[in-house]
Amino acid sequence: VQLQASGGGLVQAGVSLELSCTASGRIFIINSMSWYRQAPGKQRELVASISSGGRTNYADSVKGRFSISRDNAKNTWNLQMNSLKPEDTGVYYCNAVVLTSGGTRPLNYWGQGTLVTVSS
Repeated sequence: VQLQASGGGLVQAGVSLELSCTASGRIFIINSMSWYRQAPGKQRELVASISSGGRTNYADSVKGRFSISRDNAKNTWNLQMNSLKPEDTGVYYCNAVVLTSGGTRPLNYWGQGTLVTVSS
């Protein structure tokens, strides 16, 4: 299973940006889809997640500004980021818990990361 993230870039504070992640490979079902980020000098943290049933979870720092969505048919999930702040700067990683075709248990997969830089 491969996860390909896209959509990062350099933006000014206050604008919006959307990240996308697409999973490919021998996928039977994707349980949860998530976005994490790692700011310089800090640990990787969960930004948002969405379950197979559509239940969402957000970090307190992004509630009301970010929105995660998924397209199960395309094995794709997006992170709409509005009202970006300089503290949102970091490398954003997509993550998925995937049961592969022929697999016996779901496994955790990571994308390569996409850099988001928000200037003040």
